[in-house]
Amino acid sequence: MGNSVKLSNRLLQVATYLSKGGYFADIGSDHAYLPCYVCLQDKTAKAIAGEVNEGPYQSALRTVKSYGLNDRVEVRLGDGLAVIDNDEKVDHIVIAGMGGSLIKSILEDGKAQLKNVKRIIAQPNVDARGVRRWFNDNHFVITNESIIEENGHIYEVVVADLETKLNPLKQLTEKQLLFGPLLLENRTDVFYKKWKHEYDKLEQVINQMKNAQGQDLDKIEKFELEKLWIKEVLRGE
Repeated sequence: MGNSVKLSNRLLQVATYLSKGGYFADIGSDHAYLPCYVCLQDKTAKAIAGEVNEGPYQSALRTVKSYGLNDRVEVRLGDGLAVIDNDEKVDHIVIAGMGGSLIKSILEDGKAQLKNVKRIIAQPNVDARGVRRWFNDNHFVITNESIIEENGHIYEVVVADLETKLNPLKQLTEKQLLFGPLLLENRTDVFYKKWKHEYDKLEQVINQMKNAQGQDLDKIEKFELEKLWIKEVLRGE
């Protein structure tokens, strides 16, 4: 194979948030493409590629071997953060390409493995709000966010660093949790495209709920508020 790995744009974006010379774990590594890409670009980086299923685990082993990176990328079979030993000096965690609720579960179940972790890079396919909430509740400060479109899908990347005296935690509002505190400050065309689509989708859901026999009034009220927020954001407020 050549000396570079072809990554999707979303994973290229994730890679930009990994500090040079870091030791990171990529959870649900998808053939270990990201760890191999990073370690080929940065000769001082080391990585763990974690996989929960035997098939992807074997694929990741083959990828690492094909790039001659066995000394710096270790493929491990295990569930979530269980692939990291408690005393390992892993300082970055990547969890990309899965739902927000699963990312939250992985982080919650693996809290013991986070004691040396300074940065978590998450790319949830859905429910980025839930991931932001977990960060906010667990002393991780959101320091970077990006939103990109690829192959007809829109992805958000959320980067959070462990709270320090120099980087104290500020409690996020419900609106910031929904849209992303930094994405709200720097609204791109892709951001507006996502939320226009979400507005239309929410309108349909609310209409269906209002026409249902047993109406969930609390949920309707919550969705109406979110719809109002989206409307305001789309108007540039």
